[in-house]
Amino acid sequence: MRNRQRGFTLLEVMVVVVILGILAALVVPKIISRPDEARVMAAKQDIASLMQALKLYRLDNQRYPVTEQGLQALAKQPTTAPIPLNWKPGGYVERQPKDPWGYPYQYLNPGSHGEIDIFSTGADGASGGTGNDADIGSWML
Repeated sequence: MRNRQRGFTLLEVMVVVVILGILAALVVPKIISRPDEARVMAAKQDIASLMQALKLYRLDNQRYPVTEQGLQALAKQPTTAPIPLNWKPGGYVERQPKDPWGYPYQYLNPGSHGEIDIFSTGADGASGGTGNDADIGSWML
């Protein structure tokens, strides 16, 4: 008696490969966009925290830091005018954070969208842009 080996035919294997290709084409773009969405959410949370720290700075010193002092004024007492007289020992944040793409957050006083603006330049590191390269700012909160 002859043993007959069983296996898949070439046609069956090709059908499975085509089905997996179709599924990958539908699912992969949705999965790949998730890290970008997570970075945007992290940037928005960082900006909200920095806004709260700036409000505390203003309560203590009756004004926000000027643009030249920047967000560094939250971590280290400014030495340029206007010098804050009631700067909290230890600061308002441990260090000036970087956005999820590794760039420093930008600060403007006066801001173009409000009294003050804090923003991330996004994935491209340049101001402006659209889509994944768009700025993420305090005016979006």
